[in-house]
Formats: sequence, structure tokens, C-alpha cells
Amino acid sequence: MAAFLIIGSGSGPSGPRALTSDEANRLAITRFRNYEAHGRAVTITVPGTAGGLIVTGSVDYQGKLGYGVVHGTGRDTSSDGLIEWTAASVFVHPMANAPAHAPASPPRSGWYGRPLQSSGSSLDSSLAIALKFGSDRPDNAELLPQNGAAWVGQDRLDGRQVDIMTGPSARATRGTAGTAGAVRYWIGSDGTMYRVRVGVASASQPVVIDFDTQKYVPVRPVPGVTPTR
Repeated sequence: MAAFLIIGSGSGPSGPRALTSDEANRLAITRFRNYEAHGRAVTITVPGTAGGLIVTGSVDYQGKLGYGVVHGTGRDTSSDGLIEWTAASVFVHPMANAPAHAPASPPRSGWYGRPLQSSGSSLDSSLAIALKFGSDRPDNAELLPQNGAAWVGQDRLDGRQVDIMTGPSARATRGTAGTAGAVRYWIGSDGTMYRVRVGVASASQPVVIDFDTQKYVPVRPVPGVTPTR
């Protein structure tokens, strides 16, 4: 997991410093960019003391619904399988030999539902956070610096030059660490979000969400799943 946490290549300028007007505008539209795109392919790296979890899938930012496959890292396969979630519920489909990518059409049976926990679960916090990175309107660029936003540095992701900025944790979700800079965004020149790192109260290591890690597959609800709008 350490590879996900490297900030900057060491060759560019480093912060933190106040956002420029252009940087504030890009941070303000980054969640709107996800909504405009309808959805994004994601890889969510979830920390854990007994081994981590990796969720590979898609988030529909207009439908407020996520779907993917879960694999354990450094742990047994008891948590492996398909997963679909809303802001209120989690549905899991256990699989002994989970595929690398979730099937485009979810199985019609074999799902188990439960409420999404608002605290105490790194997985549930990560799922809720991933849904929050879409908005049907831009944020207020003038208010972002007042709420803890700052420029931290630069990096390259898959050949793209990106800026790393901190954002206020209130923009993510309950369960995030409550300090300024707990959320870091890797943002492209047009405001596209490529990575987010979020400190969560239930884990000593941050959650990392990478975007466009595979092809986006539209999310189809499984029986019994009703997105929270």
C-alpha cells in the first residue's frame, strides 16, 4: 500500500501554500466533473489491522450507486466477493474465487443486505466517501481556502501532471478524520479528479481512491437496492 501514499516525485515545488485562483477553481469543480461524467471507474484501497481490502469497480455519481468486487490483501478470502452500495445500504455477494472485475450484470440472487455503518468500519467509511465525490454543482471556490484547502505539491499519475491539494474533511463524509488536510486530491489541469487520499477515524492509515484504473462499466442495481437520492 505504500506505493499509493507517495506524494510528489521530489523534482517539483512543494507546499503547503495558499491556492491560486486557478487551483481553487479546479478544486471547486472536481466533484462536478465526476457528476458530469455520470460515473467513474475506481479502485478503493481500504486499510485494516488484520489485512486490507481492495474494491475494484464503478461509482455512478448521478445514480448515487457503487458496484464492484472486493479482494482481501494480507488476509484470507472470507471477505471476497461482489459488493453494491448506496449511501444507506451495503449488499454483498460472497465468492470463494472472486473475479478480477465484477460482471457487468450483477447476479440476481445470493445477495445479503445490511445498513451502511456511519462509523467504526473502514470499509463502510470508504464506500460512503467514494459516493461523496460527485456533486450536481460546483463548490464555492472562494470559500474553499477558508475551510482548510491548500496546495501541497505536484505528482505524475499514469503520465499525467497533477496538482495535490488538501480539502476540508466536511466535504467527504462522517467518519473522516476531523483535521484540516485530512482529504487530499490529485487533480488534473481541467479539474478532473484522479486520486483521493482520506484519513478515516477507524483506521491508522488513510483510504486511497484511484480513478480510471479500468474501463468504467455502468452500474446496474441488484434486486432490493434502492439508491438514496
